[in-house]
Amino acid sequence: ISFDAIDSALSSLKNCQSYINSGMDVATQVALDLVESFNDEEDVNNMEKVMLEYATTDREFNHYIKAFEETINQVKREKPENLPDLEKLAQEKFLEMESKNSDSDLQRNEKYMYFKDQLKEMKKQYHGNDTIEQIDEDIAVTRSQTNFICPITQMTMKRPVRNKVCGHIYEEEAILEMIQTQKQKKKQVRCPKMGCSHVDVKGSDLVPDEILKRVLDSQKKQ
Repeated sequence: ISFDAIDSALSSLKNCQSYINSGMDVATQVALDLVESFNDEEDVNNMEKVMLEYATTDREFNHYIKAFEETINQVKREKPENLPDLEKLAQEKFLEMESKNSDSDLQRNEKYMYFKDQLKEMKKQYHGNDTIEQIDEDIAVTRSQTNFICPITQMTMKRPVRNKVCGHIYEEEAILEMIQTQKQKKKQVRCPKMGCSHVDVKGSDLVPDEILKRVLDSQKKQ
């Protein structure tokens, strides 16, 4: 048996997961569009169901990949004289993992958590029977102009990302460049927002701030 062939197959499965992630990104954008255009709440709820289905599939992929990786590593480590039925062993491990599934697993899915967070923020901005113009005014008041300025570049942001740890927002390219530069120097990155005590900003902590981006795009059109 070729372990390289199995590794290649697992690699292909991991690539499939990127399509799941892309699907979850699209579902998030559609849900935000629905809220923005005042669509029926049921339509938004349906998008949440789609997100949960994606999260379920992603969890299943993770378990399947992990089961096979653990099986392969076990065989390589033990080096038995007669090679066992790898598929059967992996299937047993997979079923054991699946038996421990719970709804809370799905709630902790990073893409699903981001979906819920962005949806909550969007609903705060777009509610009742307000007109789009009134909403834009509300946003302008509640999000002061300084919030549009990147603390690094001191320029209006184009692709704002929010730090999940401290909540501050930066221009994506600027903060990633800062992280990369400090990484080469083997130094941590302190949050560039004045007064923030967070001293270890990581790329994995950053998520797109879709709500602010929509506000910025709307202002640009005006």
